[in-house]
Amino acid sequence: MLSDIEIAKQCKMQEIGKIAAKLGLTEEQIERYGKYKAKICADFSARKGKLVLVTAINPTASGEGKTTVSIGLADGMSRLGKKVCLALREPSLGPVFGIKGGAAGGGYAQVVPMEDINLHFTGDLHAITAANNLLCAMLDNHIFRGNELDIDPEKIYFRRCLDMNDRSLRNITVGQKGEGVEREEHFEITAASEIMAILCLSTSLKDLKRRIGNIIVGENRKGEYVYARDLKAEGAMTVLLKDAIKPNLVQTLEGTPAIVHGGPFANIAHGCNSILATYTALSIADWVVTEAGFGADLGAEKFLDTKCRVAGIQPDCIVIVATVKALKLHGGADKANLAQEDLAALEKGMPNLYKHIENMKNVYRKPVVVAMNRFATDTPAEIEAVMRGVEQAGAKAVFTDVFLQGGAGGEELAKAVCEAAMRKSELHFSYDLNDPIEKKIGDIVKNVYGGAGVTFSEVAEEKIADAEKRGYGKLPVIIAKTQYSLSDDAKLLARPTDFTVHVRDIIVKGGAEFVVAVAGSIMLMPGLGKHPAAEHIDVDEKGETVGLS
Repeated sequence: MLSDIEIAKQCKMQEIGKIAAKLGLTEEQIERYGKYKAKICADFSARKGKLVLVTAINPTASGEGKTTVSIGLADGMSRLGKKVCLALREPSLGPVFGIKGGAAGGGYAQVVPMEDINLHFTGDLHAITAANNLLCAMLDNHIFRGNELDIDPEKIYFRRCLDMNDRSLRNITVGQKGEGVEREEHFEITAASEIMAILCLSTSLKDLKRRIGNIIVGENRKGEYVYARDLKAEGAMTVLLKDAIKPNLVQTLEGTPAIVHGGPFANIAHGCNSILATYTALSIADWVVTEAGFGADLGAEKFLDTKCRVAGIQPDCIVIVATVKALKLHGGADKANLAQEDLAALEKGMPNLYKHIENMKNVYRKPVVVAMNRFATDTPAEIEAVMRGVEQAGAKAVFTDVFLQGGAGGEELAKAVCEAAMRKSELHFSYDLNDPIEKKIGDIVKNVYGGAGVTFSEVAEEKIADAEKRGYGKLPVIIAKTQYSLSDDAKLLARPTDFTVHVRDIIVKGGAEFVVAVAGSIMLMPGLGKHPAAEHIDVDEKGETVGLS
């Protein structure tokens, strides 16, 4: 079979003006970035469309294909005559060159131009990185130039960022040899930065500037918070982001409109595309397919408990993506033998899927459809076991072939989703926003993860007390943890029980307006593996990119 980039290069893309016209957008409402990309520069507030959230089981080494299914589902809806628009996240260069080698879908279910989207695209992530590091530069310069605000160099919280996996930058020293005030610094990946979170949670340019001004950069020697606005940085930072905040319009291989904008990670941030992208899609399309990162315990939880609260929206249906291979891995199957029928491992792994179904149905009270990415190695007995198990769990399972067939392989799923979305439902949350921070974290662990409880380090307890004292106790909670397990231990697969989540740190994001609970050993700056995807990405003599998939 052709590689993803080979398939993408065979696509005869439609000029972006034609894609915009499918959504009723005029030339005055878009800003072109070449022939096949554009920024949407109009404000929309109608939000009339039906919203479909695509999530997944806890990821495994075999991959589940959440973005691929999202794209195939939208193409399937388009084939059924629906006016549909995708609303996806932008890929980060970190995973592209690290593990994934690309994050624009796969096979015959991709968004294009694939190469652009995976690499520099319209420059959004570079703008976010620049705005973030401008604040850091202004902060260090302020301290160097006399420190009028009396900022304590030992209590600086805002970090530099880079859109790349680089473990060497996790812990460094800046200001050496008299080039500023020497202090420790800790880089984050751009997708995990507060600026990325702010951009994706802002409802307007004005709101963006307000949030940036509220970023907590550190403390002065009196113990008072120092904000970005105290450094007079919010104006210049907003200038760097004034184009990045505009949603990006592209298309699928089949010409379905797609808005790709914002890309926070779900294991260390809130894992959803921008509110403005979702608002725009809901205003100009009848059906909107969006996704949230990693498993439903991360991306979907944060989409529902945080993004929906901030944006005042709710999904009409939730799709949970899984594969037979992934479920067998959750059941303890050997990765090398996944092509072989293994009903025992499948049975042991299915509870992971059941837990996510229960959460979406019983905690958040939303209709659920299970999308099973079909593989040629899936046996009739394994397929039957999944169909039977999902039905007993109170949902409908549909096997899809979007990777090989594109929209044609997603039509059955599209029919099931459209039917489920017509059922009236009202979103409930996993925790009460007005509860104390510790209780909110505990409710997520018990209600969503299925854990027994939470333990807090002394540092975390002190920071929670401080956050509540300073007036940040009513904010949503974002838990940063491993994506591979419902728990904070990556080795606990399927559906672990009686586990305790350990919260080792608390980070108040004053601009993003949420509190981060750092659980387990999760890192805010990922590292590269022994053989990163970058080893296989190249450019040929004609200037064509190869190895991107």
